[in-house]
Amino acid sequence: MAAQVNTEKYYQEKGKILREEIERKTGKSPEELYEERETRVREAIELREPDRVPVVMGGGYFAAKYAGLLPATVYYDPAVYREAVKKTILDFEPDLYQGGVAGANSGLALEVLDAKQTRWPGGTLPPGTTHQFVEGEYMKEDEYDHFLSDPSDFNMRVYLPRVFGILEPFSKLPPLGNFISGNSFMTIVNLFAREEFKQLAEALNKAGQEQEKFRQTMGRFQEEMAALGFPPNYHSGGTGGAPFDAISDNLRGMRGTMIDMFRQPEKLLAAIDMILQMRIDRAISANPEQRGNPKRVFMALHRGAEGFMSKKDFETFYWPGLKKTILKTIELGFVPIPFFEGSYQDRLEYLLELPKGKVVCHFEHMDMARAKAVLGNHLCIMGNVPSSILQVGSTQDVEDYCKNLIKVCGKGGGFILTNGSSIDEARPANVKVMVDSVKKYS
Repeated sequence: MAAQVNTEKYYQEKGKILREEIERKTGKSPEELYEERETRVREAIELREPDRVPVVMGGGYFAAKYAGLLPATVYYDPAVYREAVKKTILDFEPDLYQGGVAGANSGLALEVLDAKQTRWPGGTLPPGTTHQFVEGEYMKEDEYDHFLSDPSDFNMRVYLPRVFGILEPFSKLPPLGNFISGNSFMTIVNLFAREEFKQLAEALNKAGQEQEKFRQTMGRFQEEMAALGFPPNYHSGGTGGAPFDAISDNLRGMRGTMIDMFRQPEKLLAAIDMILQMRIDRAISANPEQRGNPKRVFMALHRGAEGFMSKKDFETFYWPGLKKTILKTIELGFVPIPFFEGSYQDRLEYLLELPKGKVVCHFEHMDMARAKAVLGNHLCIMGNVPSSILQVGSTQDVEDYCKNLIKVCGKGGGFILTNGSSIDEARPANVKVMVDSVKKYS
């Protein structure tokens, strides 16, 4: 407890020094700067023309590499990584930042749990590489009925033991629905005296402690950066991304899901509907009293792009669930930011079905002039400086690309400049040019 208090005191004292430096440099308080940035983004979302085009800088491993750290630092020394992210934001000064590595967890906790679905630097990968998601058929093609009839039982006894090796003893439990009385549970309580369950309990306790340390270290980062005048691009909340992706990413894998579209479409659609309803049932409304409005939530979209399915299949399996997800997220008081990974060139018109001025569309591969023409009077668009240019292009290449984007998409408002995808391997000088371009050309 004393160490935690000392850590908080350290951050408070350092934050005070940084605040004073910011005020000397800008002539404004961090609170004024925070509201300036929020206002700029808010006006862009609402299709009004702000004082200039807002700019968002991506996160990921860029901050670690910019600070001279290995990617493994993200998982094994979060306090050092946290300071690296802070330094990056202060040095580059974007309007909004995307923070750290999405989905990063304690490397020690992942080790203890014997995580199968993730490979991470310093653990199952060399410390200098970035993480990998291990896709697979963690739900078999003949297990839809089990999943649809009792998802909690399926997740506990089938899915989780497949993605965390330490949880294998869960697969030996009887169906959870059997425990409808205290006496029925007593018939299996002796299982927990077995050595494998004793080891499991010890492992879960250790993993829990490590994950809590990780969470405590990274948990107050948004508040700390807000006190320095920087809003986050994303808040927590909403109803997740496309339900189709939840199945394709986590349960059936791309191969399995694509086969299911043809062999058992009714069960796939039933699973999509069930996942959507479960998300809606547990969703919580945005709290307008919390700092920063509107609350923005991220939606990574993986398998709805042109390269994965036809427009007909998009209309059947992907768009209905995604549209309902976006509409419910808006109803809860959030502004969804779907990230359209891949190409959605022939799917832009579907987005006109969404409420005007309530969504930010972040495009990776897109003819932004066409996106502006189709959506410019309806939804805010965001993008799309290519990762390739940021990684291997010259600073002049980046400046020319950004200048054209601002000219084409910035006129009349409704545009936010950002990287198209990952900046993990980007040259810092190129990222700096991207961020500064809005001040030069807006």
